[in-house]
Amino acid sequence: RDDKLYFQRYERGYPTGPVQEIGKAERGVTGTQTTFKYDPEIFKGELDFKFETLVQRFREMAFVTRGVTLYFLDERADREMTFYFEGGITSFVRYLNRNREVIHPVVHVEKEVDGITIDAAIQYTDAYAESVYAFANTINTVDGGTHLSGLRNAVTRIINDYARKNGLLKDADANFSGDDTREGLTAIISVKHPDPQFESQTKVKLMNPEVQTLAQQVVGEAFRTFLEENPAAGKAIISKCLTSARARDAARKARDLVIRKSALESLTL
Repeated sequence: RDDKLYFQRYERGYPTGPVQEIGKAERGVTGTQTTFKYDPEIFKGELDFKFETLVQRFREMAFVTRGVTLYFLDERADREMTFYFEGGITSFVRYLNRNREVIHPVVHVEKEVDGITIDAAIQYTDAYAESVYAFANTINTVDGGTHLSGLRNAVTRIINDYARKNGLLKDADANFSGDDTREGLTAIISVKHPDPQFESQTKVKLMNPEVQTLAQQVVGEAFRTFLEENPAAGKAIISKCLTSARARDAARKARDLVIRKSALESLTL
């Protein structure tokens, strides 16, 4: 077993020399230690690392890498935190919904297809806002991308299919829109891709087109199975979507009425 310690230095992304053997590691100690200092030519002025921002990022990383322990020590103020979540993104959804009334247990699915892993968790609450986070290779893609589109499309399609199949939507009723099915939705989707393609260097949006198809397929199958096996939860979700659809329709009619009234008042005889 190789128990040696190695060192290599980089400057602006390039190694300044070969890998050097510098000694032996302590028994049972493995891993990589990284020490860095920011480049003042790139980061102008004084750089101050925010404890709260780092805590949020490390918590997200621990959620999406199930079973991994992250230890964070801030020597400036002698503050430390340890992050470990056995439940992975299922624990993430529960954490987000800790102060909300949930409608059903977390729906979780994880599946690998053609070397691409789709990991998703879904839960509806009594809230009116949508709380959805998307990750690609543990990177928080804040602008979403194909993995998020796949999840949203799957949820909307499966809810409409389930409502039609069980007579919860009448023939004369229109399908639920994406806005209707996302109200109160808390969801996490995390993909691991061997060759992720991002929109820009900031990696805020995933662009791989095949991921949308896979995410829609994997999430759709799992969510359909859950609704079929849990009819009470299915009816509760459909009821929330119906309430959302009716509220949106009433708001649209009221807005149209105000617009027509304003138009009539502006006319002169």
